[in-house]
Amino acid sequence: MSANPKPRERLEKRLARVARAQGIDQERLRRWVSFLALCGVLERAMYEGVLTSYYLKGGVAMELRFAQRAGATKDLDLGIEGSRANRLQTLSSALRLGFDQFTFRLKARTREMELADTVRVEVAVSYQTRSWQTVEIDLGPAKAGHVELIAPHVEGLAELGIPVTSPVRCLSLSDQVAQKLHACTGPGAAGRARDVLDILLIDALGELNYVETADAALRVFDERGTHRFPPGFVMPADWRAEVEAIAADLEFHIRTADAIEQRFGQIIDALVKSANTG
Repeated sequence: MSANPKPRERLEKRLARVARAQGIDQERLRRWVSFLALCGVLERAMYEGVLTSYYLKGGVAMELRFAQRAGATKDLDLGIEGSRANRLQTLSSALRLGFDQFTFRLKARTREMELADTVRVEVAVSYQTRSWQTVEIDLGPAKAGHVELIAPHVEGLAELGIPVTSPVRCLSLSDQVAQKLHACTGPGAAGRARDVLDILLIDALGELNYVETADAALRVFDERGTHRFPPGFVMPADWRAEVEAIAADLEFHIRTADAIEQRFGQIIDALVKSANTG
């Protein structure tokens, strides 16, 4: 699982060389290293009984599934069972275990996000005792949903000569799409334009299971109770430039806000049909 550890200075140089050779943004590759190191310590915590379950969701789960085809994210969305206070204590205990040559320190600064039942924390990641990166973690509840074991598809890690945690535990795509659909169509949708493109990307890659997603959507909308399924959707005016910029960045096959809105509506219609016939 692990190659011979390399001194940090060599790892830094290798990171720059591998990023250049693979055509990957250097900071994005660094984050992938941090994300998978954190997955490594979570898996160790599972093995040692410190943690009973966890799953990744949000942008980090998208990146580990689809690598550069997904948008880049700077934080890690993590689901753990228990109250916010218990989750934070469990994460702190897990991080103290360390993973390979990586160590972790939970910083004191936290931010409570009441509506999402989530606490945002900062974790300092070190490699061979030297600072590597600070990662923001949105620590939310592990609600009902299916967990899938995913082999990370990100590039460049094997060439770095560091351990690659595989598989990692991700919320199922069906549950993730259902949650994104709820988030970007509800009363708290401000700032959720990217969810529209994520759903379109999953569909374009042939990874959207309409029957399973319809079932998940019915459950998620019922549990959260803010609005009904199927949701109506009219793209907010202030999203239009943003979704076009994201589509261009992802080299998506449709680029205009009108076409994106139309395709998103078609996906909602197809989910409704699947819900009615499933």
